[in-house]
Amino acid sequence: MGSGEVADRRQGACARALTARAAGMSRAVGLLFLLLILGISAGRGAELSAEQVRAKLAVATPEKPADLSGESLENLDLSNVDFKRANLSGANLFGAKLDGANLARANLSGAKLDLAWIMRANFTDADLSHTSLFGPVVSTGLETSPAEAPVFKGTNFSGARIIARLSRFDLSGADFTGAQLGADMKNQSMGLMRTDLSGANLTGADFSKADLSRALLRFAKLTGAKLIGADLSGADLAGADLTGADLTDANATDADLEGVVLTGARGLETVKGFSPREGSK
Repeated sequence: MGSGEVADRRQGACARALTARAAGMSRAVGLLFLLLILGISAGRGAELSAEQVRAKLAVATPEKPADLSGESLENLDLSNVDFKRANLSGANLFGAKLDGANLARANLSGAKLDLAWIMRANFTDADLSHTSLFGPVVSTGLETSPAEAPVFKGTNFSGARIIARLSRFDLSGADFTGAQLGADMKNQSMGLMRTDLSGANLTGADFSKADLSRALLRFAKLTGAKLIGADLSGADLAGADLTGADLTDANATDADLEGVVLTGARGLETVKGFSPREGSK
């Protein structure tokens, strides 16, 4: 084999290696770009093990709850764990399994719960203000099931960013003040991503200044709910019960209000784009 042929083969091998490397980098960049689109970070991995988390909780007391604030707990299996009002503010729970976990009255303010498994989890009176709740797993099938539903009664979601399937869940008395539940218009290539509250119990919930644009609220129970200054543009409220709700200064432009119940609703004269359709009450 001549020196020229050897050189040509070496150049060819180098070219193939560079091509493979470039392809790998391209795939990595593509994955990173997808994660950025979803607003999700792959993160650094869990800093604590599930056993260490349980050990911290085991020595916690009502007077001194466990402090897990700012901890990276992503992808940990914390199913059926009793968090005993723990401080989880700013914690990264991306992809964590919280099936059946007791998070009642826990502090999860500013936490990341993207893609977390939360079937049967109890969030009663928990603080989820300014949390990120993007695509949490709420059922083992395509349809939500009452037997698997997490409990959010009285939960504080103020300022949270939520894209989730919450249809038929009990969210009565929950605080969604300033929360962002509207459709994610930046991800249209992946299909319309929006929060589904169809048939949910939202009695007495507070959606003041909340973004519910293009959200699904079909047949939702919104009796006595506060929707003061809420953005309901393009939302589907067909058949929803808004008895006694406060809609002062809400924006209902292009909203579907077919068959909506408005008995005793307040502030209707101030609602932008409001035009009662035949069948509304």
